[in-house]
Amino acid sequence: MATSAIVSNTETLLKYMKLDQKGMIMAEYIWIDGSNGLRCKSKAVPGPVKSVDDLSEWNFDGSSTDQAPGDNSDVYIKPVAMFPDPIRGGDNIMVMCETWDPDGTPNKFNYRHEAARLMDANAKHEIWFGLEQEYTLLSAEGWPYGWPKNGFPGPQGPYYCGVGTGRVYCRDIVEAHFKACLYMGIKIAGTNAEVMPAQWEFQVGPCVGIELGDHLWMARFMLHRIGEEFGAKVTFAPKPIPGDWNGAGLHTNVSTKEMRGEGGMKHIEAACEKLGTRHEDHIAVYGEGNRERLTGEHETGNIDKFTWAVADRGASIRIPRQCAREGKGYLEDRRPASNADPYQITGIVVETMFGGMPEEKIEKKET
Repeated sequence: MATSAIVSNTETLLKYMKLDQKGMIMAEYIWIDGSNGLRCKSKAVPGPVKSVDDLSEWNFDGSSTDQAPGDNSDVYIKPVAMFPDPIRGGDNIMVMCETWDPDGTPNKFNYRHEAARLMDANAKHEIWFGLEQEYTLLSAEGWPYGWPKNGFPGPQGPYYCGVGTGRVYCRDIVEAHFKACLYMGIKIAGTNAEVMPAQWEFQVGPCVGIELGDHLWMARFMLHRIGEEFGAKVTFAPKPIPGDWNGAGLHTNVSTKEMRGEGGMKHIEAACEKLGTRHEDHIAVYGEGNRERLTGEHETGNIDKFTWAVADRGASIRIPRQCAREGKGYLEDRRPASNADPYQITGIVVETMFGGMPEEKIEKKET
């Protein structure tokens, strides 16, 4: 376990967490920065807060988050979703935000805004998403938890969905995260140990439209936040350890009203064909470092070749055997890397299946 300088001193903290807040609540504003990471800061507001619409905009120094230049550094954060705070408890909340520039336009790293437009325009298709978030837990020194120092564990095989000492590592973090997400109302569906030791997965969904991105980003935030208390680092790197070890993905399950209805298989197949026509466009937003993962080995397709098939985990798109048997259901896009932005993933999937949107006309404000 990490040193006391890294692990939170929870017992000391608890006596302060019980103090009366005198009618105020603590709102943790959370946003995505310019390097696809997460940032946050806390604000005291009168409580309880009943709706995200009751929360005010705020701002931050975008020059310190790679989102703005130093000579025009203000970036605004607009609340878009809120959740109960499982760490502070009470009426305290966590708030997912979009980032906006002072001229009234979305910040260039605000991928949620355009994705939400696409979801709204195609609401009639009742698009469900379910994403499978893989990640790896590291020690404070950056080596996978439970691995021999400067060494390697035994070959892959006994770790996937494993149980027992020597087969799984840091289950306490996983359990804490699962429980916290349920408390928050995040639509987490499950969790399991993955093929590489110290690698885990949780699933979010099914969610309708933009909700998926909000819930997955918040679940990522909570994983990092809980990791602080255990002195563990969380990495979403798609190939954290080179060699004969599985990478980490963000498999994306997609289902429309048409796919779920009778005769839905033809709509699934049509979607696969459309997704194949924009393979390079999708790869461009499916995460950094994905070439090291999508090699055609370790249950992946080749990054330079698009394929789809029934029950093939080596294909770009997999149609589950059950869906093929029933003639309806969903498809699984296996290409996204674990560090990809779910707003970008879901946005481009909808765009490819149903067409893009005209450029939004936003009147810029004077700054």
